[in-house]
Amino acid sequence: MKILIVHNKYRRRGGEDVVAEAEAALLRRHGHEVESYIRRNDSIDDIGPPKLLQQTFWSSQTVRDLERFVRDFDPDILHVHNTFPLVSPSLFWAAARNALPVVQTLHNFRLICPQAMFLRSNAVCEDCLGGTPWRGALRGCYRGSVLQSTVLTSMLAVHRTLGTYRNKVTRYIALNRFCEQKFIQGGLPAERIMIKPHFVDVPAPPEQPRSGALFVGRLAPEKGIRVLRHAIDALPWLSVKVIGDGPELPLLVDHARVEYLGELDNQDVIAAMCSAAYLIMPSIWYETFGMVILEAFACGLPVIASRHGAMEELIDDGKTGLLAEPGSVEDLASKITWANTHPEEMLQMGRNAREEYQSRYTPEENYLQLMRIYDDALAEASATELSRNLVP
Repeated sequence: MKILIVHNKYRRRGGEDVVAEAEAALLRRHGHEVESYIRRNDSIDDIGPPKLLQQTFWSSQTVRDLERFVRDFDPDILHVHNTFPLVSPSLFWAAARNALPVVQTLHNFRLICPQAMFLRSNAVCEDCLGGTPWRGALRGCYRGSVLQSTVLTSMLAVHRTLGTYRNKVTRYIALNRFCEQKFIQGGLPAERIMIKPHFVDVPAPPEQPRSGALFVGRLAPEKGIRVLRHAIDALPWLSVKVIGDGPELPLLVDHARVEYLGELDNQDVIAAMCSAAYLIMPSIWYETFGMVILEAFACGLPVIASRHGAMEELIDDGKTGLLAEPGSVEDLASKITWANTHPEEMLQMGRNAREEYQSRYTPEENYLQLMRIYDDALAEASATELSRNLVP
């Protein structure tokens, strides 16, 4: 199979980039020919506002580039990770003209929420779910800008009206059942959504003593950094190792009981996870998946996380980790206290987590799931083309 991976990279490298690269490498290992069409947001400063506005709605460059890939590479299928803003939805129309099936991974909620996380004023907000997200424009939900939010909302409204998301994407990949239901509520066709989680490739953790709490992730409001800070303040015996960087770093970096390790490469993150007693993940947004949970599971590390979104679905409370009420300092502190006073139970949860990883989140299991989705998309595209040819 010849697969064209399409991805619009953000300025800051994140989980979507990691997943796109990991899936491409996985496909190559299984003998598929893979090419990548990449646009980078680093180039936005050189484009200028008028052209950027036009490209957000419809990128002629994307259409030309895809035609070149069709001519030179002749892919069987397109796998899209992100199109915003430079690739644009023009990709889907160009693919349809070339009878190319399109699979899109839904990494965030951008198609149904301008802010992409269902988060406003540090609380979950679903005001735009199921309708045109005009409130997101008026409130400036995208980057705090009414102008930029209006552009994004208008783009979504135009392409919803044109049927781009309803008719031009053959299959969507939702990362779990929770996200699937949100996208259906947001208007995506249920029959086109299939579920496939992410994967990581981590060997069995070494047998070694475990101790201490660990946080890994972007130090940003949606990750519940303030909740974590207040929980540390409430538990005078608690110290936490912190890996990551972001705008809320000042809340943690100078705390006497925070050991700030900075941003580490993946190998060092895995090593830290293999020696910790539990991971704390107090996100106040839903989290569409949370790669850090998979890495923790693979390392035999139980997770203490918020009881909503993907976290509630991924973590079996009392078996692979503990769930606390989102945004509740008191409940998070209570769960951390329980974990600290029940080390044997937490060790067993870690063993359970490793078993969960081995049964559901390995590269080989993920490859089989991805192939089923591709085959489904190819079958529908073939049937659609046949029906067109039969029309007199």
